[in-house]
Formats: sequence, structure tokens, C-alpha cells
Amino acid sequence: MGLFDGFKVTFSQIFRPRVTVPYPKRKRAKPLRFHGRHVLNRYEDGMEKCIGCELCAGVCPARCIYVRGADNPPDDPVSPGERYGFVYEINYLRCIHCDLCVEACPTEAITESKLFEFSFTDRRDAVYTRSELLVDDEGMPKKQPWEDWRPGDERHTSAWMRATSPSGSAAYEGKVAWSGELGFGVRPPEQGQSATPTDTGEIPAEEATEESHGDGH
Repeated sequence: MGLFDGFKVTFSQIFRPRVTVPYPKRKRAKPLRFHGRHVLNRYEDGMEKCIGCELCAGVCPARCIYVRGADNPPDDPVSPGERYGFVYEINYLRCIHCDLCVEACPTEAITESKLFEFSFTDRRDAVYTRSELLVDDEGMPKKQPWEDWRPGDERHTSAWMRATSPSGSAAYEGKVAWSGELGFGVRPPEQGQSATPTDTGEIPAEEATEESHGDGH
């Protein structure tokens, strides 16, 4: 009898509306503060924000970040400070996307995009280097062949940082407390934890695969 009871549950669900998403034909829209692949940001003048302080590596619970700082060349400085991130690596075979590196960074150099659809056929590709993580001359993430970017993934790279109030104080919510970014300028504050969540919904896969860099510039 137990077998028939199981089939009874199965057949009773056949004519009900589906609650699952037929991935990858349809994909859910990602939250604005989604934790995805990291990027290293630049200031509006093109200088790198990373100062090689290694705080991100120190706070990482998975120990997936490796940073080494170096003195800025006096005649051609890389960052506004005395030092810059000469070596910067993230091992995505270890990363748990906890965002602690973003919280620890004093210059908003390391943030996370909304990209999560990327896989590797070579383990060496899983270790992203500084040249791969650093945004290009337009402030956009450098896309790798094994990454599946979606519209908007590259335009919300600092949403989580801009939604966090200093020391958790609600008095700072909605106030600009961050520097500008190359290609985007000073971004507006994201809504805080007290905001009403939006309907994430679904988007067709054909729309998700379109390349778009529109409203971020």
C-alpha cells in the first residue's frame, strides 16, 4: 500500500502549477546584493584602489586570498597610497563568497559582482590573478572565456558595500560614505535592511544571454 500512496502524491501534483524554474531555459533574477565573482576596482582617474594592506587575506575564513604589496613607483604610481597590490590572487576552489573581504577592505578595492555561473576545466583557471580581477579602462570586469555573464552582473559590483551602514548604525543608512568608481562615478546608496524586498521573478534565458553595458555609464 505504501507504494500506491507514493504514486498518489505524485499524480496529485501533475496538474498543479509548477513552482520550480526550468533552468537554464529560464533563470531567476539575482538580488542586487548577490555575492558573486570578485572584482578589483579603480578610482575615477583610473588609479587602482588596492593598497596591498592584506586585510582581505587576513580576514578570509577559507584562506583563498593571497596578497603581496609593493612600493609605488615614484614616477608612475599605481595607487594613490605609498603601496599597491603587486600580487593579488583568489582561489575559487576555496572561496565561499562570504563577503568578509569586502567588509574588511578600507578602500573599497575588492567587491563582488553578481556573476556565479563559471566553471573550470583546468584547476589553474580557478586561481584568478590581479590582471583578471582588475576592471578594465572603462571600469567593467574583465570577462573570461569560462564565465557566463548576464545583463546587470557587471553593473552592481558594489551593491552590498553600499547597503551596509557603518557599525550597523541606522543613522548612516542612505548616506554616501564611499569613493567614486571608474566608469560609474559615485554610486547612489542601495536600500538598507529596512527596505521592502522586490519581486525577484524570472527572466528568459535568451534575455539573460544578451550583452548589455547600457545604464551603468
